[in-house]
Amino acid sequence: MSEKMLVTQALDERDLLVKKIGDKIAKASFVDTVRPNEDKVYAKRINRAEYAKEAEASYQQILDLIERFQKIDAAIVDSNARTEVKTAYGTFTVAGALSLRSRLRGMDSYDGEADFEGKLQEKLNTEYNERVRFCDLKNSQLQNTAESMRLSILGRDAKTKDDKPLGVVDAYVKENTTELVDPLDVKKKLEQLEEKRNTLLTELDTQIKVSNATTFIEIA
Repeated sequence: MSEKMLVTQALDERDLLVKKIGDKIAKASFVDTVRPNEDKVYAKRINRAEYAKEAEASYQQILDLIERFQKIDAAIVDSNARTEVKTAYGTFTVAGALSLRSRLRGMDSYDGEADFEGKLQEKLNTEYNERVRFCDLKNSQLQNTAESMRLSILGRDAKTKDDKPLGVVDAYVKENTTELVDPLDVKKKLEQLEEKRNTLLTELDTQIKVSNATTFIEIA
C-alpha cells in the first residue's frame, strides 16, 4: 500500500533519515571477539548468540532505512522533474528551478564557475570602471598639458589681447580628449542584470516553497 505525503514532509523525513542512518551505522557493532573460555564477546559484553542477533537486527534496520530513504528520494526527484513553477522570466520544472537557483548562487557542482550572469556582471563592472579611470587619468594629463601650453602662449604674447593663439590649445584639447566608448550602455545593462537576478532568485525561492508545500508524492 502506497503512502501519500507532501514534498515538504518528504524533504524533512529525508533529512532526518540521513542523520538516523548515520547514527545507526556509527552505533552498530557487526564484528567482535571472544575467547573459548568466555561466554561474552569482548566489546559488547553480551553472549555470542545475543550479539549475533543484535548484529543481524542492526544490519537489517540500516538496510530498511536506506531503502526508505531511496524511495523518498526517488519520489522527490520524480516529482521535481514533472512539477512546474512559473516566474516572470519563464516556466521551469522544480528540478530546473532548483538547478538554476544553485547555479546563480554559485552552489552547484561547478563551485560558482557556471554563474555566467554573475561573471558577466563582474566583467562589465570591472571593465567599465577601468576605462572610466583611464579616461579621467588621460584627460587630467591633457588638461595639465593644455594649461602649460596656455601659460606658454600668454607669456610669449603678453602684449596682445588676441585670443586666436589660444584657439590652437582648445583645438588640441578637443582632438586629444579621451572618450568612453560604451555601445551597450553598461550601467543600464548592469542594472538590468542585477534586477533580473534578484527578481528571479526571489521568485524561485517562493515558487519552490509553494510547490513543495502543495505537491503530494506517493511512497510505494
